[in-house]
Amino acid sequence: MSERNTLGGRARRAAKLAKLGAKAGAGLVSTRRAERRGDEDAADAGHEAIADAVFETLGSMKGAAMKLGQMMAFVDFDVPDDTSDIYRKRLNALLDQAPATDTDAIEESVAEQYGAAPEDVFARWDREPIAVASIGQVHRAELPDGTEVAVKVQHPGIAEAIQADLGNMSVLRPLFNLTHPNLDTKPLIDEVRERLRDELDYQKEAAYQQAFYDRFEGHPSIQIPQVFHDWCRPRVLVSAYVEGRTFEDVLENDPKEARDYYGESIFRFVFSSLYRFRIFNADPHPGNFIFPEPGSADGYGKVTFIDFGSARTFSSETRSKLRALHLAVAADNEGDPSGSAALERAMSDAGLLPEDRRGIDFDVVRRWFSLAYEPLAGDREWTYSTEYSRRLIAASTDPTQGMEATLRRLTMPAEYILLNRIQFGVNSLLARLQPTANWQRIMEEIATSGPPTTPLGEAEQAWLGEVNELVEPLAS
Repeated sequence: MSERNTLGGRARRAAKLAKLGAKAGAGLVSTRRAERRGDEDAADAGHEAIADAVFETLGSMKGAAMKLGQMMAFVDFDVPDDTSDIYRKRLNALLDQAPATDTDAIEESVAEQYGAAPEDVFARWDREPIAVASIGQVHRAELPDGTEVAVKVQHPGIAEAIQADLGNMSVLRPLFNLTHPNLDTKPLIDEVRERLRDELDYQKEAAYQQAFYDRFEGHPSIQIPQVFHDWCRPRVLVSAYVEGRTFEDVLENDPKEARDYYGESIFRFVFSSLYRFRIFNADPHPGNFIFPEPGSADGYGKVTFIDFGSARTFSSETRSKLRALHLAVAADNEGDPSGSAALERAMSDAGLLPEDRRGIDFDVVRRWFSLAYEPLAGDREWTYSTEYSRRLIAASTDPTQGMEATLRRLTMPAEYILLNRIQFGVNSLLARLQPTANWQRIMEEIATSGPPTTPLGEAEQAWLGEVNELVEPLAS
């Protein structure tokens, strides 16, 4: 492989990360000094310099380093809103506009996979990428029959780069302090490691994308791009091209009614996947959504969901335990005298409580679940907000909040760790959209086959009646 196909060895990448960590650490010290003396201009300039350095370094490195930057782009920062916006505006570019890999290197990789140059494989091949992610970048192309497709190609040398990064992550602790000053970095690094291991397997991703496509085909507000399996290769994934807008464009330009609709669509996608189909995507972030252009013939149109490299399935038994846990929390939140006992029983059945429960303050556990289920607590309309998302993150990770020590004593089966990732990711996404709905009723509709309570719910119910029998259930 030529020199341009490599992303650098461990020592070289470690040096870049160490330099970034040192610069971020020094920058944070100086910006906080400026904040203390009331110099807002100097503080903003300092934060902008840190954000620029993070984007330029992590974006150019790809791999685990860039994945960390993408995750930082949509979590709720432990800083004031104005400061948080400085980082988001720069880091959001890592979601779909990061520095691209040299096109010659990408085309060399395509030729290795197909045995022919991309312009000979496809009827049309656009050399300019339309999106760049941590594992690969996407080029628009056309199949011989005229079908427009998105071709995702892994960055050359990415597997080696990921291995190098995972051994170097400790030097970035100053950056972790931006998301939360008391954050335990080990779970975050473990999460990056697991996601990236899965995302390197494009054949597995293609199979999961097909599973989502089969289950949501024809849905009134949810769309999954079709996969063209005959054109896929171990390091190349080919699926239907979808034109549309970004998450940021929706935030900046769409009215409240549209954001409510899109928020409900995202909520329905996430929880319908879980409760109806026993399948879920553990990597929800803004770069994985494509929104329709305004003025769609069918109202606000459909949200397109992409990137299924971190998808999972789980059993009917696990789904039943999730439902029982959800119902127990709801009963406890509503003041049912038996709610506490039901919650403890549901947690035990789900494997969330250790056999030796000494040192576990169950009142703390109940308060945490009450907070985690706050959007669903009560038959009322509720609006997602950054304030709520930050409260939940702080309660879960900050020892000074009084819950973290108890939460650490709980047992956590692997599937629930993944579900926690979804919950925090979805909370952060919806916090930015700020949609309003009666989420309790929507969840009852999805999880317990309750009656539809919104226009979208009615449309979805009609769709389910048409397709429910057509989808083969997943293995238990």
